[in-house]
Amino acid sequence: MVQDSFKNIEVDLDNYKDPNFNKNIEVDCNKDVGCGCGEISSNTELNESSWKTYMPIIVTVALFIGGVLLDFILKPLFFTGNIRLFWYIIAYLPVALPAFKHAGNAILQKDFFNEFTLMIVATLGAFFIGEYPEAVAVMLFYTIGEMFQNSAVLKARKNIKSLLDVRPDSATVVRNGVTSVVSPESVSIGEIVQVKAGEKAPLDGTLLSSKGSFNTSALTGESVPRTIREGEQVLAGMVNLNSVVDINVEKKYEDSSLARVLEMVQEASSRKSKTELFIRKFARIYTPIVFALALAITVIPSFILADYLFSDWLYLALVFLVISCPCALVISIPLSYFGGIGAASRNGILFKGANYLDMIAKANTVVIDKTGTLTEGVFQVQNIVSVYPEKEKMIEFAVGLESQSNHPIAKAILEYFPNIVPSNNNIKEVEEIAGHGMKGFINGQEVLAGNSKLMKLYEVEYEKKIDDIKETTVIIAINNQYAGYFVISDKVKEDSRNAIRQLKKLGVKTIMMLSGDKKSIVDDVAEKLNMNLAYGDLLPEDKVYHIQELKKDKDNLVVFVGDGINDAPALAISDVGIAMGGMGSDAAIEIADVVIQTDHPSKIATAIQIARSTRVIVIQNIVFALGVKSLIMLLGAFGIASMWEAVFADVGVSLIAILNSVRMLRKDFK
Repeated sequence: MVQDSFKNIEVDLDNYKDPNFNKNIEVDCNKDVGCGCGEISSNTELNESSWKTYMPIIVTVALFIGGVLLDFILKPLFFTGNIRLFWYIIAYLPVALPAFKHAGNAILQKDFFNEFTLMIVATLGAFFIGEYPEAVAVMLFYTIGEMFQNSAVLKARKNIKSLLDVRPDSATVVRNGVTSVVSPESVSIGEIVQVKAGEKAPLDGTLLSSKGSFNTSALTGESVPRTIREGEQVLAGMVNLNSVVDINVEKKYEDSSLARVLEMVQEASSRKSKTELFIRKFARIYTPIVFALALAITVIPSFILADYLFSDWLYLALVFLVISCPCALVISIPLSYFGGIGAASRNGILFKGANYLDMIAKANTVVIDKTGTLTEGVFQVQNIVSVYPEKEKMIEFAVGLESQSNHPIAKAILEYFPNIVPSNNNIKEVEEIAGHGMKGFINGQEVLAGNSKLMKLYEVEYEKKIDDIKETTVIIAINNQYAGYFVISDKVKEDSRNAIRQLKKLGVKTIMMLSGDKKSIVDDVAEKLNMNLAYGDLLPEDKVYHIQELKKDKDNLVVFVGDGINDAPALAISDVGIAMGGMGSDAAIEIADVVIQTDHPSKIATAIQIARSTRVIVIQNIVFALGVKSLIMLLGAFGIASMWEAVFADVGVSLIAILNSVRMLRKDFK
């Protein structure tokens, strides 16, 4: 479904007007498991400062402490019989009534085996055998555990949902020279919006002002202000830091980068990891079995023991019920993944589901595209060679054709010739051939602009010395005749060396670079980055071939990282596809499983780190919860553990597991 943006900001979901936004980002065990632990929904009141949250617990604690003092220390004569029972019932009701309500709702939905019914049966049974303080203690500690659990889940949700706070509520649009404040959804492509200092850009577009300083942390997780100049892209959610700027809108709100981010975060919470799904299925089967075993503990000894006492064996069964509740697993595991998604978001990494956290944690093979991923993707024209009779005409043809493309190389050519404004009326039948270049008709003449593969495809004879040029070349042909070429260069990102170093440190055994660029350039970049596997001159299908070859080894879990339209097939076929969201194409971002909101390749290693930390916490919770519960269940079955140990096995283990899960929200992965 981003460091500075993921603060604990209150979000009023009921007043959030985006019709495409689904409010039910939740950890709701009751829906999927048949266990009421952790039922949290958009309609649940969980305002931590509200007296309604704490008052029932405060009343019960006061009455419970008073009852224990009267029972075991003061021992007044009046505190017996019905008065003692009435006291503990009054202490029990404030924390028990919500459980009765949830249990009733669950039973109406034919869900008979959940944590609420389990707690109710155990505590009513304790009242039945006269263990009043223990009955109140079980429900009280259970409620306190729920409160802490809800607080932990809220923290995880707020870390993710605070993205909503970066959604602009309005846009100042300039129409016929007059400014008016409207909703971002009502602004059309091509209109101009004004953004004052301190305001958020409401839509994606290009900057019309000479320059502006923007806080991009809402989308990238980077707190350092970014200077954006005239003609460069501004994304919805970026905060203008200085003077008023004008932006030419290029996308409707629903297609903006911010809208896509929100959609990804929403979907992430609904995609369960295999571990999470297993635990939920396990809990659904496990809970009725526990009820059956508790019944067996109560009944079977009556057929075996001569001195059978019903109240003693009922007590053991009740202890067993409390101990056996699977809440620690059912809550802490989804919360661990939720925390992992939140931690990743704080770092400008969006996982589209918990299942991808599981998968990327096992990554041992990382395949990376070159242009825009490991290199800046910001090309500059270095030289122009023309054999066409009119060099200016060749340049006009090249600029006209490249104006129909969003490729970084095309943008470089257009930026180099800002005074040439081609007329779209004269440009016909443009075709972008992935991995080759472009073809089209300008003023009735066929124009080709691309690499040597494109020339060979159309059987154009060109100067072979071009193949020996180390930099990127764009060869131009007019009416199937070689006309000249552009020499264009790119540079390696400063962060790329660090990215490769970190991946090796994490134990990634294979790091491969794939590119459609010339092999000489690819080899040069690979040498600079200390990569031993690199392939150039590749078409999109060639990238797919290399990934398929890697996947033939079942031990390989292949991660592919790219940013362009031509990377989409490779992103789709890899085990985990990562798109570089800063410069990435819409197609790459849509098809990827993980989106890095910055252009820093070192975030690949950060994503793997977060996934592995999440997995460690999940395993810790499973081992700890099952270990403690198994031990105390065994002791309880033989009468060694009392209701107090049972309370620890349920509430105590849950709290420890939840606190362990919340560590993901505080951990620094920078």
